[in-house]
Amino acid sequence: MATTASDRPTVPPAAPHVLVVPYPAQGHMIPLLDLAGLLASRGGIRLTVVATPATAPLLAPLLAAHRDGAVRELVLPFPSHPAFPAGVETARGLSPALFGALIVAFAGLRGPLGDWAGARSDGPDRVVAVLSDFFCGWTQPLVAELGVPRIVFSPSAVYGTAVLHSLFRRMPRREDDDDDESPIPFPEIPGAPAYPWRQLSLLYRTLKDGDEVSEGIKRNFLWNLESSAFVSNTFRRLEERYLRAPVADLGFRRVLAVGPLAPDADAAGNRGGETAVAAADLCAWLDKFADDGSVLYISFGSMAILHPPHAAALATALEHTGVPFVWAAGPTVIFPQGFEDRVAAAGGRGRLIRGWAPQVAALRHRAVGWFVTHCGWNSVLEACAAGVAMLAWPMTADQFVNARLLVDEAGAAVPVSWGGLSAAPAADEVARVLGAAVGGKLGGVTARVKELAEEAAAGVSEGGASWSELEVLVRELRRLGCEPME
Repeated sequence: MATTASDRPTVPPAAPHVLVVPYPAQGHMIPLLDLAGLLASRGGIRLTVVATPATAPLLAPLLAAHRDGAVRELVLPFPSHPAFPAGVETARGLSPALFGALIVAFAGLRGPLGDWAGARSDGPDRVVAVLSDFFCGWTQPLVAELGVPRIVFSPSAVYGTAVLHSLFRRMPRREDDDDDESPIPFPEIPGAPAYPWRQLSLLYRTLKDGDEVSEGIKRNFLWNLESSAFVSNTFRRLEERYLRAPVADLGFRRVLAVGPLAPDADAAGNRGGETAVAAADLCAWLDKFADDGSVLYISFGSMAILHPPHAAALATALEHTGVPFVWAAGPTVIFPQGFEDRVAAAGGRGRLIRGWAPQVAALRHRAVGWFVTHCGWNSVLEACAAGVAMLAWPMTADQFVNARLLVDEAGAAVPVSWGGLSAAPAADEVARVLGAAVGGKLGGVTARVKELAEEAAAGVSEGGASWSELEVLVRELRRLGCEPME
């Protein structure tokens, strides 16, 4: 049975009721919960946020911040599916082969949600709109049944979202099935970019004709193109080129840019689970570095599994250059033999963190000047908001698209490697890039990212572009509550 928080004081029953459906992956769920908090804070809207038992704990900070009842939870059992392992409810630790199956399995919530919303269709709790992640395309036929609009939340760049949807809309193929470097063009995206086959989303590259999971993944993205609008965690000055006019690969739908939804260092807290090191402890360690911007922060995200050759190239480069660093490595990274012991014996020049790290706090510390990143979009926005230049090392998913945006267009990053998971760079090449960055030879990049930080802060401030687009969304949701049902 579904459970709801019913013991809190309620907002006025006339306030429109919006159903929020996050996707159960940390990098998707956290920014959508941040957006839900902003919507609730503007007032005049009630939100019910869907979770399963495994993801419900992530809702605790949002519920605690809105004890007036503006935000409620709806906890549903995770649906079973023959293609997905029983007992698993989130993307964390999943193999790439199972990530697509999670998208399809999660769609099993459509029936229970339809029953739940249908039972409220004639009362003050009727749902007037659904705000859902772009991996929850199945909410599009749900809203068609309910007769309400759906707004798609994109936790990715507008550019990256357009590239992803373009693949499933056009279904391009490579000329030679054995050529991973075969270029795939995107003619209807501004600038008409092209990417080698190996840099495209694995969700697309592993599609199989007639396969149930493959068909479900494709249908997911095509459903998004039938929505009312997209809301993206980005900001206009970073992606002006892709926000200037509706894009064919997003169904010519309107896109509202409301980011960055990156929190400040104090508000970030323990957002992803158990923190391996406290923010105060890490900041105290960083305080000992007298030179601003002298420390590298290194992280490849919460889901990436860094292959041993890549870890070895980076570890060797760090030792050769002597660059001070914090490496949030996660529990599964395999370092070269003796590396951890040598770091521990080096007198505090480097620090290794096994597990979740307080990334926002680290990036906003004055000592951190560069970020070695896989270019996951949440990390990109956190770095932009902090004014920290990036050393781009994309591996998979939308990361190559994000890296190209940062390197070629925004001028906020320098590439470390374009080889992805398939090819690790040479250690001396990694050392050259690290040395140039911390050695002050890339001043133009650091200056540009400082400008982006100012533009990001201005965008989310009252009257800024992102603030105003959020106001547009709030006004439209409020208005839906005043309109009679069709």
